[in-house]
Amino acid sequence: MDAVDVPTPYGPTRVNRCGPAGAPPLVLLPGAGATSTVWGACAAAGLALGHRVHAVDLMGDPGLSVPAPGRPVRSAGDLVDWLDAVLDGILGGASDGTPPDGRAAGSGRSRQVVLGGHSYGAWIAAHHAARRPGRLSRLVLLDPTRIFTGLRPGYVLRALPVLAAPTPGRIRSFLAWETGGAALDPAWLRLQERTADFRTVRPVTGPRPDLSGLGGPRGPRVDVLFAAAARCHDAERAARAARAALPGARVGVLRGVSHHGLPLTAAAEIARRLTGGAPL
Repeated sequence: MDAVDVPTPYGPTRVNRCGPAGAPPLVLLPGAGATSTVWGACAAAGLALGHRVHAVDLMGDPGLSVPAPGRPVRSAGDLVDWLDAVLDGILGGASDGTPPDGRAAGSGRSRQVVLGGHSYGAWIAAHHAARRPGRLSRLVLLDPTRIFTGLRPGYVLRALPVLAAPTPGRIRSFLAWETGGAALDPAWLRLQERTADFRTVRPVTGPRPDLSGLGGPRGPRVDVLFAAAARCHDAERAARAARAALPGARVGVLRGVSHHGLPLTAAAEIARRLTGGAPL
């Protein structure tokens, strides 16, 4: 595995990479506050065997992406432009000028990627897919929030103290509550607690993405996977809404998995989804 800082108009974006340099590109966006490290279990589950995996730190979130002074990300449109620049850097060449996939620099817009996102990262990925469908071969949304249904009020009330005044104890308690006490990776959990000291910006909010142009023969193939034990929304209701909005998509609900635990505790199924294999 190696890391690169991809230049964008909104600041350098940290991308952690693994897998064969010439393999098809797979780009992953974490949930809010989770950092790109949340994809480590998926990589270990075989995700990088047939793909070049690019795990991205979100701009303004904990991690090693650095917002440019005077150029904040304020809207869904800004996030789409930011992700466009990230994809250009990933596909066209790294900041050191070395094409990571062995192709000529500047060829980024002629190639398509598999784009996956979890939670808030799925919201960003969906907005990008809605506006730039030609850049993607597949879109994978993992327990997406604020796309097909809203958040449960009880979840929001639980999350507010963590968002307003995070402490390691509050972060640990919230994750234990949401995941039902699931055994999370201790190193990742310690990193989550450390994010209490990280100065973040307010996550971008806005309307739900218009996905009416996706799911057809000309758009990217779409996979949506919900966590049945998620406390942030009703997974079955969200799945029904996803099937109605995207009739051509493959939509599933994974039993026994929570929203925040999904990338860590269901790594094998996620790797299967992201690489196009049949679900469990």
